[in-house]
Amino acid sequence: MTEQGQSMRGRVCLVTGATSGIGAAAAEELATLGATVIVAGRNAERAAATVERIRQRTGGAAEYLLADLSSQQEVRRLAEAVRARHERLHVLVNNAGAVFTERRLSPDGLELTFALNHLAYFLLTGLLLDTLQASAPARIVNVSSDAHQAATIDFDDLQAERGYSGFRVYGRSKLANLLFTYELARRLEGTGVTVNALHPGLVASRFATNLGGLARRLHPLARPFMLSPAQGARTIVYLASSPEVQGVTGRYFVSERDTTSSKASYDRADAERLWQVSATLVGL
Repeated sequence: MTEQGQSMRGRVCLVTGATSGIGAAAAEELATLGATVIVAGRNAERAAATVERIRQRTGGAAEYLLADLSSQQEVRRLAEAVRARHERLHVLVNNAGAVFTERRLSPDGLELTFALNHLAYFLLTGLLLDTLQASAPARIVNVSSDAHQAATIDFDDLQAERGYSGFRVYGRSKLANLLFTYELARRLEGTGVTVNALHPGLVASRFATNLGGLARRLHPLARPFMLSPAQGARTIVYLASSPEVQGVTGRYFVSERDTTSSKASYDRADAERLWQVSATLVGL
């Protein structure tokens, strides 16, 4: 076990969207480093298989909890289950997300991309914040994307009812991740809980299963040029475990490097407004 791995012993990590892709890779690596890992996913068979694989490969402690994070009721149930099983939570990795080429609604009647990619981060973090603060030093890691770079927040159409475009709405949700990260970092100042966001890179994973048309046909052609899930997970693991970023908060990382995000992502008025709208939508 490395020195870094020893430092993760006794630490509890929750990773959402952890039954495949970068989430599964991050969960496995955190277990390798000595952490107790909670795998959160929708599918019981895949979740059980992921936990078994982690245990066999790492000899570490792993368990799973089931939740469809597009449903606020299930997000609440997940948070309750985490608190019931563990007195402490040292790392929360908000990773679950998707892109949809057609407009869909969540179980709560909200546009699905916004509900899953942003509101689930916001609600789950809010529900677990007391536990994270009681476990300080603790870390929150939000998986965003460079897809945010061209995005803007349209508060008059957050539900994407006008001229739906899957990639535009996805980019907006990833911008929301950054606005949330930066605002949360300001609110958590002095608590011992840090929050950072990252772009994992273009990763060959199950993420593209929701794509349609030309995008879905081109995806297999691009796979040889994409990162493996393990490569894509490196910055997640770095932010969750590395002593180098102890105390670092409110930043955006690409390839384990502190990087500048888009101008729109630093708009404090938009961040505060999005926070208030999000709190209303999830009932926090």
